Amino acid sequence: MVWTQVYSPVANSILISALVAAIPVILLLGALAFFHVKAHWAAVLGLASAWLVAVVVYGMPAGMATLSAVNGALFGLLPIGWIILNAIFVYDITVKTGKFEVVKDTIAGIAADRRIQVLLIGFSFGAFIEGAAGFGTPVAISAAMLIGMGFKPLAAAGLALIGNTAPVAYGALGTPIITLAKVTGLNEMTLSSMVGRQLPFFSVIVPFWLVWAMAGFKGMIEVWPACLVAGLFFAIPQFVVSNFFGPSLVDIVAAIVSIGALYVLLKFWQPKKIWRFAEERDTAHAVVKKHSPGEAFLAWMPWIVLTVLVFLWGLPSVKTWLNGIFAPSFQMTGLHNLVQRVPPVTKKPTLEAAVYTFNLLSATGTGLLIAGLISGFWLKLGVGDLVKTYLGTLHRIRFSLMTIAAMLALGFVTRFSGSDSTMGLALASTGALFPFFSPLLGWLGVALTGSDTSSNVLFGNLQVVSAEKLGMSPILAAASNSSGGVMGKMIDAQSIVVAAVATGEHGKEGEILRYVFWHSLVLASLVGVLVYLQHNFFQWMIPH
Repeated sequence: MVWTQVYSPVANSILISALVAAIPVILLLGALAFFHVKAHWAAVLGLASAWLVAVVVYGMPAGMATLSAVNGALFGLLPIGWIILNAIFVYDITVKTGKFEVVKDTIAGIAADRRIQVLLIGFSFGAFIEGAAGFGTPVAISAAMLIGMGFKPLAAAGLALIGNTAPVAYGALGTPIITLAKVTGLNEMTLSSMVGRQLPFFSVIVPFWLVWAMAGFKGMIEVWPACLVAGLFFAIPQFVVSNFFGPSLVDIVAAIVSIGALYVLLKFWQPKKIWRFAEERDTAHAVVKKHSPGEAFLAWMPWIVLTVLVFLWGLPSVKTWLNGIFAPSFQMTGLHNLVQRVPPVTKKPTLEAAVYTFNLLSATGTGLLIAGLISGFWLKLGVGDLVKTYLGTLHRIRFSLMTIAAMLALGFVTRFSGSDSTMGLALASTGALFPFFSPLLGWLGVALTGSDTSSNVLFGNLQVVSAEKLGMSPILAAASNSSGGVMGKMIDAQSIVVAAVATGEHGKEGEILRYVFWHSLVLASLVGVLVYLQHNFFQWMIPH
């Protein structure tokens, strides 16, 4: 029997209902940030409260709520947990063989300054991995590399999260934009163009913001040429590719240009003072060990193989081929097509599919596992050593995998119960201020689901329906969902757990959340200001 979502279950008031719907999110974030509860227990607490709100307040059948949680937990383990496990495995191999020390020396040879290193790894290289894979991969890899370079764990985690913002809307070969077009029925190229007329402003800002967050305003000013080059040479290709070629290769091209431009700049310019963390200031002028080209190549080989395989696994043709070999799908009996979303969240009543695809071969984590095996054998590790390293990695992140499963279970319960749509409708009812709150709706969606793609599925239609009622361009509103969503990426629980795992900071997720929360909210609000201006004063920026 079909169950229909209700969006104002409390006193027939969307505002009061939204406050009740927010209880699981408040409990989760509050437990992490203020009560220092371990992440896996905070996630379980949030999940339990989401289940109770769905069943008791929204009237969702208990069996459906439970199956929603199971569906989310499975998705949390594959593909997301699978990515994290194998990304950390590759990193552990490079550490075990001593090759990461060589990687550190070669990067220090280019730039010993921590501010330049965070631009290269946290922003530009992370953007390339985002463009190829998405779904937590760039944070896992960038954070692990930063901590291997000698960054403090909290800084490595927080900076990797802040750096992974501007490229998110075009992540995984443009998946969020492609999905947004399918969900809303709007033109894919037009949506790509609109997002490409919003995010380049922030692509220029984020490198400055990233260095400021780490080294303070004075430290940022000292390396402003590097910040400007990293951001500008990312923003220009981001605009050009998104507006004239489409969403698929935006991040790949922009990241390569940004890395290349930074490398060229550093050949002619270096900061006058080398900035290091307080506890390592006495090493600022230490002599960097030189390595032969052969040694450097061997050390970088795991990361080169990883980059190539991540890119290949991101190609639609490769995914289709691998799924053709093995990718069984399972309908969640008792949930599939039994939950109905209704207007104003959708234009017409729509049944929610609940299908889990066991796409082990095409999952990005499998490409990472193969990269780890190739690297291990190439670096002369035996089968026993590789198995021992892999089991050690699995043991180290076991609680984090549990956390991610519970986080995604929570997100799926709120989605299938309709409580997240209640929160979205509360933001959408802001009238003339809706253009400002439109990106914050996307921000909320990513904070809840951990994915810009999922946020676009969740709120894309709501944005279009609300915009049409208020006389706002549907293209602008839908694109704003994706552009605002990228700023929520740094505070979604999934990303925070990924960063904690990569930096060995399990149990300190609350500290990471506090580190990035205000950065996320302020940047999302700035997107809101831009969209408000585009709607009211700069309508010539909206493609038609």
